[in-house]
Amino acid sequence: MMKIAIAGKGGVGKTLMASGLAWSLARSGYKTIAIDADPSPNLAISLGFDQDAADAIVPVSENERLIKLKTGTAFPGVYNLNFSVDDVVRDYAIPTPSGVHLLVMGTVKSMGSGCTCASNSVIRALLRHLVIDRDEAVVLDMEAGIEHLGRGTAEGVDMMIVVSDANKKSLTTAGTIVRMALDAGIPRVELAGNRITNITEETIIKMFAQEHNIPIVGIVPFDPAVMAGGIAGSSVMVFENTPAIRIIEEIGHRIELVKPAKGNT
Repeated sequence: MMKIAIAGKGGVGKTLMASGLAWSLARSGYKTIAIDADPSPNLAISLGFDQDAADAIVPVSENERLIKLKTGTAFPGVYNLNFSVDDVVRDYAIPTPSGVHLLVMGTVKSMGSGCTCASNSVIRALLRHLVIDRDEAVVLDMEAGIEHLGRGTAEGVDMMIVVSDANKKSLTTAGTIVRMALDAGIPRVELAGNRITNITEETIIKMFAQEHNIPIVGIVPFDPAVMAGGIAGSSVMVFENTPAIRIIEEIGHRIELVKPAKGNT
């Protein structure tokens, strides 16, 4: 089944796209895991948890007991890098009201940013296991911007959807992400326009895609209901049959029909 990464500049609607796609796939009958790899995780709320329940989730990168269990040795400063993570999915993937299971990863930091080797090793192994070894549909909500691509966070995915509104800065970031994703060997990289309010903005998205030879996976309109729901902290399920979610569902259905470019099933 498809493994999909969602990327883009901060504030363009990555989490709406990720939660909407994950919910659509789950409603289509696929066992679906959503991965929140953003340092400010909010997929839990989008998938149906209230704020208190979302705040109670401990990201994998901050779960000291788990990290020690997987990487600890009898020697200070020496980590075990040969461990399995299939039990992490079993024990820490949280069922959400949307029907999607959720894993909150926390931030994958650079190797030079302090004592992060152990947690980084667990997260990288877990991401690889989810993307390469398992047969669930996986939707990965990436950290905003481009730095995550240098860390290999999305390595092995079948597709990256780069989300952008018509803002020039958002599109510039989108173009950089697309180039880096293609250079990293991601086989299918496409652009999703989001929060598009009029034909002028839609034309800007289409012209940008044409100039940079980027396929468009969909154009999601600005949706007042989604905007109001975001302010209220509502889940994606509240937006069923709204214009934005209908388009995201259409994107999900098209993705379902595409055979993965690699060996994933």
